[in-house]
Amino acid sequence: MITLVYGGTSSGKSAYAEDLVCSSKYQYRFYLATMSANDEESKSRIQRHRKLREGKGFITLEHARDIRNSIGDIERICTGNFSTEDLNANGRIVLLECMSNLVANEMFCDGEIYDAGHCIEKIIDEIKELESQVSELVIVTNNVFEDGITYDTETEDYLKALGTINSKLAKEAAKLVEVSVGIPIVLKE
Repeated sequence: MITLVYGGTSSGKSAYAEDLVCSSKYQYRFYLATMSANDEESKSRIQRHRKLREGKGFITLEHARDIRNSIGDIERICTGNFSTEDLNANGRIVLLECMSNLVANEMFCDGEIYDAGHCIEKIIDEIKELESQVSELVIVTNNVFEDGITYDTETEDYLKALGTINSKLAKEAAKLVEVSVGIPIVLKE
């Protein structure tokens, strides 16, 4: 099951998603962090985010790209504690934070700019694969489409890719929540 949490910058979407996961019944609560540590600012933000998660019961997995690889990490951590059937039924929840970072990391890496269509397909396939291995997948994503600014071609391609992925996930999600000024608005349940 997918829950998609959507909102603008500093809207409270991440706090809402964390609270949702922390209040869940699942024994294993994974935080799948997608921020890439490319410079001092991002390294500082990652450290701040780690501190904010302390004491919340998260098992942090860091995968800036190729989130399919997190499945092996989850399996290694959970092995021996539950049968696969039990784990899929009620054992683990994953919070993916956040889709906008993941899309950027997949499109712009190793000094290359990858095709948006390929990135969309790859990310959606990996989301489906991850979803099939956990009880619940909570995905945080950004609304970056209302600023009215004209961007260069690469940034426009990124925005279109993020928008396409957001739309596909919204259709697949069992629950869709928009968070605005800290207030969650359930759009689909």
